[in-house]
Amino acid sequence: MQTSATNKRLRMLLTGIRDKTLIPNPHFQRRLVWSNEHKVAFVETVLDGLPFPEIFISAGEVNPDTGDGTELIVDGQQRITTLYQYFTASSDLRIANAAIPPYRELEESKKRAFLEYEVVVRDLGPLTEQETREIFYRINSTRYALNAMEVNNSRFDGALKRFAEEIASHNFFQSRGTFTALDGRRMNDVRFALTLVITVISGYFKRDEAHEEYLEHYNDEFPLEEDVRAGLTTVFNFIDACNFSPGIRVWQKADLLTLAVELYRLLVDEKARLSPDDVSATLLRFYDEVGTVTHAPNPSPQAAEYYRRVRSGINDRNSRISRGDIIHDLLSGIAKAPS
Repeated sequence: MQTSATNKRLRMLLTGIRDKTLIPNPHFQRRLVWSNEHKVAFVETVLDGLPFPEIFISAGEVNPDTGDGTELIVDGQQRITTLYQYFTASSDLRIANAAIPPYRELEESKKRAFLEYEVVVRDLGPLTEQETREIFYRINSTRYALNAMEVNNSRFDGALKRFAEEIASHNFFQSRGTFTALDGRRMNDVRFALTLVITVISGYFKRDEAHEEYLEHYNDEFPLEEDVRAGLTTVFNFIDACNFSPGIRVWQKADLLTLAVELYRLLVDEKARLSPDDVSATLLRFYDEVGTVTHAPNPSPQAAEYYRRVRSGINDRNSRISRGDIIHDLLSGIAKAPS
């Protein structure tokens, strides 16, 4: 494939979007989501005349009778869309109290400089949609398939994602080696932390299904951050005080998620009073019973159900709810009323 790189004035790209001859969001692309802070910083980069990486375009539909045609932005859609939002004063870009003035308030010379800003555009030429898809995925992927969290990481850079990263790096997890080096490379640590955070504020959900919704909703700001941080700190300190030995079931990720969520509900939401010693003794007895379900003559219904829910469909919503209800009932039975 032969490609050519040229410099195009920004105004040509902006008017192309306006006239619908340049398509910034082909239907096969993931919809990228920058935070408002990121958008403002990017616009400021252009206003300062600093360069940004090249964008890729390919030929779109062509009318053979009129010669009219379109081009597709294969890579770089968020950059160009952000600049178009600034140029058109779109409500999708909020610049009140930002470091940059609205476009309409720029001096004429600065407006011209903005419009004449040169963008490096690499033209991939006339490609079939399948070829265009292939190029897009090669540009936006590594040698292995991206998991859901890696995809979301490439799309979201905002408040909730940063908070999940903070929680994943908490000493509570780091000191125990909860996450392996591979977990870190594949972002499974952030995935776990994000699941934990979303669950304590909204309830259990299936696998990663709520991640995208909440990452987008809390992309610009996460107003619950201080409360959730304080609540999780309370939970982590309480689990520390339980002095669970390494290697027991509580440290398996599904069990740890369940326990952390239910302790959050009891200690933070319900203001219950729990003794770490009582919780430790109760859970150790229960986990021992779960471990002997397959050969115990008469396991309790709770132990049998918990075992079933960690053997199949472990990350399904119903399994998470069932495990949570069982742990919540066990701990509620030894909790004292709020003082």
